Amino acid sequence: MATPSYNVSLDLLSSASHQEIHSHQQSDAPYVAMEMAGPRPKSNQNEKIFSDVPPVIDKDETDDGDSVAVSIVSSVMTAEGIHDWTGFCCVCLVVLIGDMSRGVMFPSMWPLVESLGGSQITLGYAVAAFSFGRVLVNPVFGSWSHQIGYTKTLLMSCSILFVGTLCYAQTQNVGRPEFLIVSQTILGVGSGTLGVTRAFVADVTAKRQRTTYMAWITAVQYAGFTVTPFFGALFNFAFQNNDYQYGIFRLNMFTAPAYFMACFVVGTFFVLIFFFQDRHRICIRKEAKKSKKRAAMEDIANAVTWIGISVYDCCILGCMLLNVSTKGSISSFETLGISIAQSHFDMVASRAGMIVATCGTMGVCALLSMGTLSNHFNDVQLISGGIASLTTIEEGIRNPSWRYFVAMFLIYSIGFPIGHTAVIGLFSKVVGRRPQGALLGWFASAGSLARMFFPIMSGYVADYKDVETLFCILTGVLFVSIAFVYWSRDILLFLSS
Repeated sequence: MATPSYNVSLDLLSSASHQEIHSHQQSDAPYVAMEMAGPRPKSNQNEKIFSDVPPVIDKDETDDGDSVAVSIVSSVMTAEGIHDWTGFCCVCLVVLIGDMSRGVMFPSMWPLVESLGGSQITLGYAVAAFSFGRVLVNPVFGSWSHQIGYTKTLLMSCSILFVGTLCYAQTQNVGRPEFLIVSQTILGVGSGTLGVTRAFVADVTAKRQRTTYMAWITAVQYAGFTVTPFFGALFNFAFQNNDYQYGIFRLNMFTAPAYFMACFVVGTFFVLIFFFQDRHRICIRKEAKKSKKRAAMEDIANAVTWIGISVYDCCILGCMLLNVSTKGSISSFETLGISIAQSHFDMVASRAGMIVATCGTMGVCALLSMGTLSNHFNDVQLISGGIASLTTIEEGIRNPSWRYFVAMFLIYSIGFPIGHTAVIGLFSKVVGRRPQGALLGWFASAGSLARMFFPIMSGYVADYKDVETLFCILTGVLFVSIAFVYWSRDILLFLSS
């Protein structure tokens, strides 16, 4: 599966990159930030000239114009679509197993906690431990993707994830709920590759289509958590009254999901080894003049705001806070959605669960339609509409059940998938040609932190006050987010153009 690099002379490469950089500003052609690693043909004399340009890691992330790929000469071929389909499919597989590692275990998590003598508080900490593991490593893995490459980073994460599945399978033998929390943390660390995978997608796609392809991997992630619990339910049914033991290995409804995930991770490991090819940056010293548009963008981005940081830093921070508000709000609904259905809509848990699962499936379809939506709406409009859709549940004790369905539809099928994905795409576009791994890692950590804090906050507010107070807090957070997007829409759209 080796894909040869394009070999050209340094003069041709510099000239082509000069023309490409200016054309990017007018036509928004793709910026291919990486090249395929692997052997290059040695059949022409340009190889010696080309070898004088060694691959380097960007040290100056503010000078994003000095780091381009050797394959930029071929970038006209990537004006539409994805530059590396094989790599994209491998990355989607990594994203899938990352969220499968919590989705498959979800149906048997509470029975396992009960069998270990734990309570609902223990369950809360076990669920939060997964996000805590991601918070720890998302920025680290993002930085490693530029320092040691995508391949080694992803292989390392899969190895950790494999260890986590084995630890989870041994929880029943250990017999301590604390060991379950440790196992969940290891699983979270092994799945903390969202920054890496999103950075790879940013490297192989055109800027104008980035939101579409970010939506694709988000759909895979969304399906990993909302669809794969069906596998966990199947294991629960198949091993409900069965318990097979071979030494320290036990096969029952608690361990079968872990062993299933272990096999899936091993398969992904070999797919990465045999099919995934790394990408690396090339430093090119050129004397190209900046276009007027790019110079204007840099002037605006570097301007200092009244709070003492640059406009660019404000936009990056703002997008991270939008990530926190959207992920935090959906995590609150995930935590209390079934309880709200029972207390406010007089609905049984099974029916509420079917409604949420159905709306989640429609949300995956919505994510796959982001390309069409992006052709008619910009990122700011998608974010505003998505966030507004999250403020939908009616207050009061008695509500007709159709309102619950409408609320879940707006939240799970439209609000979160479209609004949150548009935030990811906007963030990646604002970062531009700078190395994105570390920043997208921090972006993912901010979301994981929200998934830790908001469910705990929701539980305390609902317990000590009421659900209506929680709705008021979430609505306030979301409307502040909409106000930020509306107030800074012109700058966000300009820097992401």
